[in-house]
Amino acid sequence: MLETEGDLGLNRCMDTIGVGLIGCGTVGSGLIRNLPTANALIAERLGFGLEIRSIAIRNLAKTRSPLPVKVVDDWKKVISDPLVQIVVELVGGTEDSFAIAEAALKAKKPLITANKALLAERGLQLLPLARKLSTPIYFEASVAGGIPVLKALREGLVANQLLGLHGIINGTSNYILSQMAEKGSDFQNALQQAKDLGYAEADDRLDVDGVDAAHKAAILCFLAYGFLPAFREIPIEGIRHVTAQDVSFARQLGYVIKLLAIVRPVRPDRVEVRVAPTLIPVRHPMASVHGVFNAVGLVGNLAGPVQFTGRGAGPDATSSALLADLAEAAKNLRDNAPGPVLPRTDGKIQMIGKGESVGRFYLRLQVEDRPGVLAQVAGIFAAEKIGISSVLQPEAHGAGTVPLIFLLELTSEASLEKAVTLISKLPNSRAPARIFRVEDLS
Repeated sequence: MLETEGDLGLNRCMDTIGVGLIGCGTVGSGLIRNLPTANALIAERLGFGLEIRSIAIRNLAKTRSPLPVKVVDDWKKVISDPLVQIVVELVGGTEDSFAIAEAALKAKKPLITANKALLAERGLQLLPLARKLSTPIYFEASVAGGIPVLKALREGLVANQLLGLHGIINGTSNYILSQMAEKGSDFQNALQQAKDLGYAEADDRLDVDGVDAAHKAAILCFLAYGFLPAFREIPIEGIRHVTAQDVSFARQLGYVIKLLAIVRPVRPDRVEVRVAPTLIPVRHPMASVHGVFNAVGLVGNLAGPVQFTGRGAGPDATSSALLADLAEAAKNLRDNAPGPVLPRTDGKIQMIGKGESVGRFYLRLQVEDRPGVLAQVAGIFAAEKIGISSVLQPEAHGAGTVPLIFLLELTSEASLEKAVTLISKLPNSRAPARIFRVEDLS
């Protein structure tokens, strides 16, 4: 019987698995650069190699380093290529990437992606489609770069009940806050340094405003609790309003400020997911995660606390995760095995409502420098049954005003909001309150 082109592709893949790459920016170029070295290790350990057989890019006229195969400007040609058995999507965004993902799944070709926005914002459509078509999606590279935290959740901690997780999962924001803490930089200068070094994009909103971290938090929530939250409902707060003054006061109180993602169960059917600048104890291991590094801490009922730390972004770290996914996908193809087992979203778990969150808080007020003001503020807290654990009252900072800094005991967001509203109406109040979360991570 004559072999068809498709048969030839299958025969070739016995020793080499064909890969189609859609998008070839920084991450894609890193994957191509690192593949030859990785291939030798993969062949030695798993008995097969990987070969990029088709690449699609948007602009064929753009100057770029030599590529291993002839490129096309139509991603559909990559998916329909019979020599391509695994599709790697690296275009970003949520519109074109969804169309690519959908087409790859319908073509019964495993999909590998580093696109956290696609998963967080369109996962409720994409994941059921993958299950319906019995075609796997691999996405280790979507969270924390080279740190294999998603694999740990899927496999290493599969027998654990997750009591919560927290993470520094945006390197740009962590670099900025590290500069503010270590060098006393203000936010704008630290942001400019991040841009000069290539850590921050010209449009810094995804990183600095917490959106990137929230995308990753949604994915972590899905793997930890089988619940992918509606992205628009996740409370997100960035770091633009963090001042050098707040960083200094936090240090005096024994804390550092990090942009922290929190995912934890509150009740059997309720989960809290949020991203916000957060005070964490200076002696906690996560406080020593500096620069562009990422860290994710997990607490299992059997394993106890586990922390992963490493490079959360960059072409090499992301290549590490993409290559791991490629190796797993190729092995499953060779062995005719299903892809990774992903949680089923049954609709029983939901996010907690606005104002329901309970926690400790840092509160900075700017008030008139006169006797009795502290007593007035403390009286409002007492009336709302909010305990005070620490108070800082530095000397006047000019213009007859002084900052008042409180560390508050456990209280609900709703109670705190009511107290802050009452404080803002005091005749001696001079500026809106600045509020940050406090997490002991114990």
